[in-house]
Amino acid sequence: MKPYSDRRANLLAQMQAQGGGVAIIPTAPEVMRNRDADYPYRHDSYFYYLSGFTEPEAVLVLIAGKQNKSILFCRDKNLEREIWHGFRYGPDVAREKFGFDEAFPIEQLDSEMPGLLSDAGAVFYTLGQNEKRDAQLQNWLQGVRALSRSGVEAPAGIYDVQRLLDTMRLIKDSTEIAAMTRAGEISAAAHCRAMRMARPGLREYQLEAELLHEFRYNGAQAPAYGSIVATGANACVLHYAAGNAELKDGDLVLIDAGCEFDSYASDITRTFPANGRFSPPQRTLYDIVLAAQTAAIAQTRPGKNFMDGHDAAVRVLAQGMLDTGLLSSDKFGSLDDVIAGGAYRRFYMHRTGHWLGMDVHDAGDYRNAGPTGSERAWRTLESGMVTTVEPGIYVRPADDVPEQYWNIGIRIEDDALVTPDGCRILSNGVPNKADEIETLMRETLTRHA
Repeated sequence: MKPYSDRRANLLAQMQAQGGGVAIIPTAPEVMRNRDADYPYRHDSYFYYLSGFTEPEAVLVLIAGKQNKSILFCRDKNLEREIWHGFRYGPDVAREKFGFDEAFPIEQLDSEMPGLLSDAGAVFYTLGQNEKRDAQLQNWLQGVRALSRSGVEAPAGIYDVQRLLDTMRLIKDSTEIAAMTRAGEISAAAHCRAMRMARPGLREYQLEAELLHEFRYNGAQAPAYGSIVATGANACVLHYAAGNAELKDGDLVLIDAGCEFDSYASDITRTFPANGRFSPPQRTLYDIVLAAQTAAIAQTRPGKNFMDGHDAAVRVLAQGMLDTGLLSSDKFGSLDDVIAGGAYRRFYMHRTGHWLGMDVHDAGDYRNAGPTGSERAWRTLESGMVTTVEPGIYVRPADDVPEQYWNIGIRIEDDALVTPDGCRILSNGVPNKADEIETLMRETLTRHA
């Protein structure tokens, strides 16, 4: 539990630097799917980051005062309920196992919180995410204010605790890197499995099933997000969900999928031919996207800023669009003109990466801190950050676009851990070069026993 206690100590130190107070971090609520059935439960990332505790109905309270203290409120031990829903730690065992100073049944939250908030300098809590929790906090504060004549003071301000935690979560420790490395390995194996299984006549949902098989067989708890499995023109829809479209001879298949392992996400995209061979137009665009990714990865290193990789990728993609006739120099001008005018966005409309961690679009600002209202510089990359690198080209039919490129959608995405001297690709277990993909697709799938 040391990584979690270290993170709590880090947050408490930041709270002390702002005058102290009480932080309140609840986990996610259970959500009903339909009658008598809940959605699969997934704990809140901020809560888990500080606690390592995965049960629902729990709240973490951190007190930064004369004596720092960590308190967990959780479900009480209940052997009868465990028969139906599984093991519960209960406050006593949870306090000892997870390293909290105190632990109480969740039913005592309302009675304990006014006392914990009394004479606290400030409340560190994120408003606006859960109306029920916000109303609870208001009631607790009203309870404290009612004691003002006895000399008790209510907190003077409310600070967004996630602002502090976002900066902490940007830099991954060794425990987090190990989990993300394993998530990358499992997800890469799933992509390889899907490539080996792919053939004309299959449906998108059948390839999705192969991904899910590999995730769970290797110990991943769930997909990190809804898997994108898109064939043909569907690959030009950025957030397409796997449907029932049939893989056809001559079409490309784009898969954007990753698993969650021990609460940490992987995020990989590969594009490959349904029949195992890229056509010349497909190969031309594919190699442009791969070159753009290579250029972006070269910029993913300490001292570079977050957008340097995107700018490098855009330059390669825009030149490729001019070379292939997707964009006309007669109409849009030189490479610099295409970039300055944004003409490339017709075929590449998203950014080249995003933070990755417990959330697939992970916490953390993309710009450095600066005065409110100013144009802040893009955040400088540091060792321990993890970002995706995912350029693409998406070509919809149009009169001014060469027909040979119509309905081709290509994205190549990998997960990059920034290291002291560059970056390490966590998802390199699945090939990204066209020749290597074709070789892999000729292999026979070895089914798990």
